[in-house]
Formats: sequence, C-alpha cells, structure tokens
Amino acid sequence: MRLEGCAYNSAMPDAATPSTPAIPLPFSVEEYAERLGKVRKAMERAGIDVLFTTDPSNMAWLTGYDGWSFYVPQGVLVGTSGLPLWWGRWQDQYGAVRTVYMGESHIRPYPDHYIQSEKFHAMENLAEVIRDEGWGSKRIGVEMDNYYYSAKSHKHLTEGLHEATFMDATGLVNRERGVKSPAELAYMEKAAVVVTAMMTRAYEVISPGVRKNDLVAELYSVAIKGGCEDNGTRFGGDYPAIVPMLPTGADASAAHLTWDDREFTKDAGTFLEIAGCVRRYHCPMCRTVYLGTPPEDMRRAADALLEGLEAGLEAARAGNVAGDVARALHGALKRHGVEREGRCGYGVGLSYPPDWGERVISFRESDETVLEPNMTFHFMPGIWRRDWGLEITETIAIQKSGAARCLTKFPRSLFVK
Repeated sequence: MRLEGCAYNSAMPDAATPSTPAIPLPFSVEEYAERLGKVRKAMERAGIDVLFTTDPSNMAWLTGYDGWSFYVPQGVLVGTSGLPLWWGRWQDQYGAVRTVYMGESHIRPYPDHYIQSEKFHAMENLAEVIRDEGWGSKRIGVEMDNYYYSAKSHKHLTEGLHEATFMDATGLVNRERGVKSPAELAYMEKAAVVVTAMMTRAYEVISPGVRKNDLVAELYSVAIKGGCEDNGTRFGGDYPAIVPMLPTGADASAAHLTWDDREFTKDAGTFLEIAGCVRRYHCPMCRTVYLGTPPEDMRRAADALLEGLEAGLEAARAGNVAGDVARALHGALKRHGVEREGRCGYGVGLSYPPDWGERVISFRESDETVLEPNMTFHFMPGIWRRDWGLEITETIAIQKSGAARCLTKFPRSLFVK
C-alpha cells in the first residue's frame, strides 16, 4: 500500500499501516519516521530521554501539525520509542487530527480554563501528561531559548515534575532539519517561483507616487496566488513567516522596518526583503531599487556586494564550513574598502512567524559548522549606512560538488528606475 499522503489512526504506538480516511500530508509517513529517528539519535547523544519541543516549525517537521495556534502553550513530546505526542489547547485538537500523521490516540488536549488564567497554567496539565506516560523521573529536554517557551512555562513545568531532570534542548531539532530531503527542496523550488513573481511585480509597480501599502497589497496577492509547475499544474502560496520589509531612503538604514501608506519618492532607494512560501517552506530574496540616480557611494557598495556574493557562492561548498562563506564575502568587500559587521546568512526552510530562519547555523566567521549537500541558506549580506540601505541576497542550496546553487534566477544588481 502506498503511504504518502496518508495518516496513522491506530492505537498501536508503532503502527506502520495507514488507516482510512486518509489525511493529506505534505510528506510520506516514511519521511516522518526518518525524521523521528534522526531526532532520537540526537537525543541519545545529548543524554535526553524525553524531548518537549514548542517551536511550531519543529512541531510541523516532526508531525505535520499546521495551525495558527502558537500563541498559546503547545508542543510535541518525543520519547525513546513510539510515535510522538501532540499536546495543545482543546480547541486545536481537531486541527491536529486534520494535520498530524499519528492519529487521535497520540493527541493530548488540555481544557480551556488553562488559557490566559491567573489561577491555572497549561504546563500543570503537561506535567500530568508526562507523568501519565511514565516519564515523571526522566531527563527531559526543553527549548530554553525559544520564542514559544516562556520563563513562566518553565517554572510551572519544573514545579510539576520534581523528580525529573531538565536539560536545555534548544536547537536540537532545528539542527536536524538542516539537510533537506528531495521533497523539502521541491517545496523550496516552488517558493522560489513565487518569490520571483513577487519581485517581478514589485519592480513593475514601484514608482514615485505609488503608496507603499498598495505595493505590499500586490505582493501579497502574488504570494498567495502561488505559481505554476512546468507541467502546468498550479500550486498555491502560503503566508511567509516575516512580512515584507521595504524601507526607503534614510529609513533603509534600519534593517527591519516594514511599510506605511507614504508614497515612494524620486531620488531615494528602497530595498525589498520578501519571501515566497509554499507549505511553510520559504525562499527569501532581497533586491534594491533606486528611483532616480543613485549616489556614488551606494553604486560602489553595490559593485563590491555583487563581487562578494560571487565569492561567497564559490565558498559555499560541501566540506567547507559556514565561516568560509563569511570570510569570502568580507574579503571581497574589504578589497573595495567596504566595511561590514554581523553575520551574512543563516539556514532557512520550514518556518512560522516571527522568523523564517532555522536559528542554528549562521554565515559568520566564527561558525565552524561543516556544510553538507542539500543544506539551504539565505545568503544575506545587507549593507546599511546612515543615509541608505542596500540588500541583494540569494537563497542557496549546497551541492554535492561545486559552488552553491541559487534557487532563483532573478537578476542581481542595484536596480535603477
């Protein structure tokens, strides 16, 4: 029986036969099993018996769960055997039924009186679930440095599990997500089609007198409509984990401003930092457009940045380390007299708000992580000065041999319009 696109619905903890009715899944059951195996090996290396991950990207990667519920306590529990357990708000349990591969016997909802209450906390319920599974005295890994796991959550969980030993598992699952499967790369390739269409539309629309919010409306329209495969099959787009950023002029000296309802003006540059997203897999891309005649220092910086991008792509090879990419970029910039601080890239793929990065590997000179085939990164060497900002970036995939491959083929330059 073919397993792809089917969901478990069995009381047997390690059942291998899917049931009916099938729940459409973004990946095969075999791929989820392979991911689970990788995480368990990482847990063993770290001395962890039970993992509790609250990162919605890790939850989706491990189980398929996909819902806008990460504003309340939720997570996935992974023990040394059996299938993962989804734990979350009772309102979201049927969202889990509709998206995870494990079946209802592996879903653990908590009552709504735990939500935003001054008397109760959801982690009290999680402690009960962990004790019921026989894990009350185990070594439990939690993501201490994570957007979705609060200090108060940790306090209530540890108070409810006096016999357990708690360990920091920040980044454990994220790192296992670094090397993409062929199916994951296929989603990122589709996201590349979407972001190419978005940037093409942005260049068509941006002009003096156009309101920024009107341009962003065009971007969202293109992003959500999606794209078309080579065989003519259409696919839809998803919401990116970060909203479009497009500051203009001196505002572009700030890396993370979004948009307002002001009009684009002549003699000012705007960088556009956007991403296509398909089934939560991202392909970010940045380009800069100057309406008028760019200042000479901005032109020189763009020339240096383009050379640095080429040098970094050459250094982004399997067997090299992440720091080699940063050194190659910064070496090229220095030859042009351009100074730049900070990392220049990060792992990217599956993600939820507020960030599309994977938060474990960075292109910075101190990062000695060995690059492996099918790792994917946003190579993002922005340059920000007091009066302007410049971003020209690529999402790349590490190849088995040779330089990294850019997922998009959009022209690289400082665009002048």
